[in-house]
Amino acid sequence: MALPPKVTERAFERLSQIAREAGRPALLRVAVDGGGCSGFQYRIELADAPAEDDLRIARGDAMVLIDPVSLPFLSGATIDFTRELIGARFAVDNPNASSSCGCGTSFSI
Repeated sequence: MALPPKVTERAFERLSQIAREAGRPALLRVAVDGGGCSGFQYRIELADAPAEDDLRIARGDAMVLIDPVSLPFLSGATIDFTRELIGARFAVDNPNASSSCGCGTSFSI
């Protein structure tokens, strides 16, 4: 059975900021697609609405959405928001990944 991913306080704070700026709830879709230089890649994007079968992790006006196909690949992962010299982004720390690329958006299991 897949463990639900964790969402950090920083990620929820950034989503709440996006919600305030947009004047509506912020929905962040985190998915895993085939491809990338390591076999799988993360797709992280703002969504307009949740799908009926999405896992929904919510706090206030912020929600993270994960589709049922991606959920096993993200079991026990942590979704965070990071600020680095090269910019700020939502990121996934995935304990299931056996290797990843240098940019952190693709991985293998």
